[in-house]
Amino acid sequence: MQRRHLLKLIGAASAALLLGHPTHGLAGAGSLFLEDLTWQEVREAVAAGKIVALVPTGGTEQNGPHMALGKHNVIVRKLAGDIAAQLGNALVAPVLPYVPEGGFDPPEGHMRFPGTMGLSEGDYEAVLRDIATSLASAGFKLIAFLGDHGESQAAQTRVASALTHAWRRRGVHVANLDRYYFANGQEDWLKARGFDAAAIGKHAGLLDTAELAALAPDALRPALMRPRRAEDGSGADGDPSKATADMGARLLALKTEAAVAQVRELLSEFPTH
Repeated sequence: MQRRHLLKLIGAASAALLLGHPTHGLAGAGSLFLEDLTWQEVREAVAAGKIVALVPTGGTEQNGPHMALGKHNVIVRKLAGDIAAQLGNALVAPVLPYVPEGGFDPPEGHMRFPGTMGLSEGDYEAVLRDIATSLASAGFKLIAFLGDHGESQAAQTRVASALTHAWRRRGVHVANLDRYYFANGQEDWLKARGFDAAAIGKHAGLLDTAELAALAPDALRPALMRPRRAEDGSGADGDPSKATADMGARLLALKTEAAVAQVRELLSEFPTH
């Protein structure tokens, strides 16, 4: 019953994301998003060379008083589409909007804040395995987890490693695109422009807010954007008041570039046919 409820929850959230965020002007059979395609169109796309499946994982969590809970989902969906367009041989799975957010009883981490919706590590890994298995069955040769959330990364790496080992004779590779999150050059770019670590912040600060400003300014509450620290209980850390949409556009481009480069490197390292 618990697993059935989990799958219903994920399905409902994916449908809401589809209705709320149209597919960037790519409609019907020309879309890069799986949920827009028929099963025959997916089959034909894979046969024609779209062998990479991007699995965007976001998160529904508190982002301080000034940002909507769905920040990660909005960002990762848009960037997954951009990454697929640049690669030319990729399709994008529906966003997984639930990820590990901390302990449940007692509530820990982001779970201490109303609206945050988390999964246990075990459930998250099980969902990732089933998603990857579904995509491998469809013929994709590289299945790449694209996580916009820090607490997702370790689980994604574990699942990717285990499945790559298990499927090595099938010619299917699973990867966690960790450079998108950890090695994208964003903080260096901001520091080169005079922003220090306190302003950049660790959560819902300058960096995070700028990204959302570039994509969904209506998801921000400008009147509440001021410097905050982790210990003040607000859930934010950094100075969101300095964020601009232009800054966010460059920060998003850096994440996209890091992911595209990693996928291309992975494709060069293993056979895909």
